[in-house]
Amino acid sequence: MYVAVKGGERAIDNAHAWLDEERRGDTSVAELSVTQIREQLTLGVNRVMAEGSLYDPDLAALAIKQSRGDLIEAIFLIRAYRTTLPRLGYSRPIDTGSMICDRRISATFKDVPGGQVLGPTFDYTHRLLDFKLAAEGGPCEAERQASTPAQMPRVTDYLKDEGIIQPENSCDATPPDMTRAPMQYPAGRALRLQALTRGDEGFVLSMAYSTQRGYARNHPFVGELRIGKVAVEMDIPALGFAIEIGEITVTECETVNQFTGSKSEPPQFTRGYGLVFGQTERKAISMALVDRALRWEELGEDNLGAPAQDEEFVLSHSDNIQATGFLEHIKLPHYVDFQSEMELVRKLRREAVDMQTQEAAQ
Repeated sequence: MYVAVKGGERAIDNAHAWLDEERRGDTSVAELSVTQIREQLTLGVNRVMAEGSLYDPDLAALAIKQSRGDLIEAIFLIRAYRTTLPRLGYSRPIDTGSMICDRRISATFKDVPGGQVLGPTFDYTHRLLDFKLAAEGGPCEAERQASTPAQMPRVTDYLKDEGIIQPENSCDATPPDMTRAPMQYPAGRALRLQALTRGDEGFVLSMAYSTQRGYARNHPFVGELRIGKVAVEMDIPALGFAIEIGEITVTECETVNQFTGSKSEPPQFTRGYGLVFGQTERKAISMALVDRALRWEELGEDNLGAPAQDEEFVLSHSDNIQATGFLEHIKLPHYVDFQSEMELVRKLRREAVDMQTQEAAQ
C-alpha cells in the first residue's frame, strides 16, 4: 500500500529557509566570515581539504560555514564541487625531502641533523580551558624557527645506510587514481594510501589504535613527523620542462616498526607511511600505522585476523561520505517498503497463531 505525500516541495523550501536562519544564528552577533574560518579554524579547514581531496583553504572554509561546522557535511560539499572541475593534467610527485618544515620531530633519535623543531603543537599544553581567549585578547608573538631542506635529511636514511630497515621499492609506473576508477581488491599499496588519506580521521584513528592494543603485529616508533610547505610542479609539454605552479602544506609521517623476520624477509625494521594535506598529524600517524598493518602479506607475516589487516574491511569502511550516504538514507521516506514489511510480519503472525491452534487441537 502506498501512502501519498503532499506538500513536499513547499516543506523542503521551508526547511532550507529554516536551515539558513539557524546557520546565521543570533543576528546581534557579528557574522563569521570565510576568512576568519580559514585563518583561525585551520585544523578543521585542513581536515576538510584532506578528506575532500581538494587543496583550497578558501573553499574548505566556505564549506565549513555552509555546513554549520559539520565537517563531514563540509567534506561532502567539497567532494561534490570537485567533481565539477576539469582535470587539466597531473603534477609531478611532491618532494617532501625538500620540505621547508614548520615542525619536525623524531621519536627514534634525540639528536638529528637539523634538530627537533617542535613548531605549533598541542603536545605540551595542559589541556585546560584558556579563558583569556574568551576575552578576545591578542595572541602572543612566537619565535619562529625555519630550516632549509639541506639541514634535514630523512631519519630513516640512517637506518637504510646501516641496512637494518626494509628498502622502499621504487616504481616509475603511474599509480592508479581511485577518483577515476572504482576500487578493486586486492588493492596495491598506492591505492591503499589514497583511500587512507581520504578516509575518515576518526575511523583511521580507531584502526590505528586497535593495532597498538594488539589487534595486529604493530610496534611502531615515529621515525619522523614533518609538517611544512612543499612545491608543486607540473610538466608543460610546450616548454619541455616542469614549472612550479604553487606550494601546499602537508604532514608526512614515517613509522619504524619492529619486525622479527619471516620466511621471505630477514629481521629488520619496516615502515609505515602517511601523507595528508595541511597540519593533520594525528591522521598522518594513524595512516602510517594502518598502512603498516596492511602490509602483512608482502612481508610474509601471518594474518592474525585483526580488523586493521583486512584490506577490504578497512578501505570499504574508511570513507565517511559513502558511510554517511548509506547511513542517512534510512531517514528518507520508505513508506512502501515499510508497508510491505508490515504486511509480511502480520502474515507470519497469523500463520504462527494458526499453527499453535492446530497443535492445541491435536
